[in-house]
Amino acid sequence: MTGLRDTVVVVTGAAKGTGRVHCQRFADEGADVIALDAPAVADELADTAEKVADRGRRCVTGLADVTDLGAVTAAIDAGIAELGRLDTIVANAGVHLPGAPSWELDPLVWQRTLDINLTGVWHTVRAGVPHISSDGGSVVIISSTSGLRGLPNTAHYTASKHAVVGLARTLANELGPRGIRVNTVHPGPVATPMVLNEATFRRLRPDLENSTEADAARCCGPATCFRCRGSSPSTSPTPCCSWPRMRPATSPAPSSSSTPV
Repeated sequence: MTGLRDTVVVVTGAAKGTGRVHCQRFADEGADVIALDAPAVADELADTAEKVADRGRRCVTGLADVTDLGAVTAAIDAGIAELGRLDTIVANAGVHLPGAPSWELDPLVWQRTLDINLTGVWHTVRAGVPHISSDGGSVVIISSTSGLRGLPNTAHYTASKHAVVGLARTLANELGPRGIRVNTVHPGPVATPMVLNEATFRRLRPDLENSTEADAARCCGPATCFRCRGSSPSTSPTPCCSWPRMRPATSPAPSSSSTPV
């Protein structure tokens, strides 16, 4: 598959999990990759670069915490200097920290979540968008099913994932005249370390004293719980919302579309 041959994509949170799989899939489609992640996962990021190279594409890595605008900007600039252009941004980096009822939530957990899941996305877009040419391009923001509905004991995460949808809607209006598409993707639980841990198992199955991965998977069901080892799709498409540019008030409002990714 070569539908993206000779384009360049930047992916944040690229060291492991879904970020790594995004990089691999873009390479399969013929794209070169600027892979960004935090300094703490430098070894895993190097592994991602090797997997991209194994697919015959170039990969420039950048160690940058998305909460640091200067570091993100420098890493993206360095990648573009080496690869020559930027066509696509995938703002994937995110965290899901342990929660609590909204009125009991630790303020530090709230702030850290928004710093990464919302401000980190804005940092990525701010650093990358000026480099996308005016003849087209794409911004993909990874939200969550939690960006479409509310879940108990996850006010910090749910608020952050709803917030990036609002950011995407605004970006669509701003970037549409330049031919740049903006989409949010809303996956359910994916079998990565962020989900495969005892805290998540307990949250998904509070009725069990010692819940396991199998218990949690039964709770999620096949439509939303799938593994990202390799690139096999789930049994149901992950929701992807394409935000159209704003229409005049006299025009009928289009409905949001959901398409397979």
